[in-house]
Amino acid sequence: MEHQDQEIYALREHKQSRFDKRLILKIVKEVENGLPRKEALRIYDLGKTSLDSWMRYFGSPDYHENIKRRSYSNLQKRTIVTAIEQGRLTIKEAKTAYNIKDEQLIRKWIKQYQSEKVEICIENTSPMAKEKSSLKDLEKEALQKALQEAELKIKALNTLIDVAEDQLKIDIRKKSGAKQS
Repeated sequence: MEHQDQEIYALREHKQSRFDKRLILKIVKEVENGLPRKEALRIYDLGKTSLDSWMRYFGSPDYHENIKRRSYSNLQKRTIVTAIEQGRLTIKEAKTAYNIKDEQLIRKWIKQYQSEKVEICIENTSPMAKEKSSLKDLEKEALQKALQEAELKIKALNTLIDVAEDQLKIDIRKKSGAKQS
């Protein structure tokens, strides 16, 4: 069948030549009908960007509807991560519940939001240091409580920023890697 197609469609003279539009439409239809993209690239000696642009430009409305990538707001990501951290959901359950394509994406979010947390360092003491004054214990408890409150405030502020960004459709946080003038 491949040989017959080559007779019907004008062949490219060299790599920089354009493909026959009928062949492009045929390739797009084959990919829409389930031909793996890697296989199409190999069979027709295509570049990935060519096939991607053809699929965007010539793909059917049904195809475009099925490949739409879902994007998640920071608020949604934070909600999912919090549910996992609190043990209300496993990563697998979150993937299913929120229709997320890949567990790696959730793991990436968990890592991203862990960097926001302030870790509490617990001091290891020797047996002789057990006889601490109650004043030091009270100071330590007060500091730990203040730290927990600060963590809650940070989480609340980040959630507030997420909600504002989502509702106002603006970026409030400075993006990392942005050039400064």
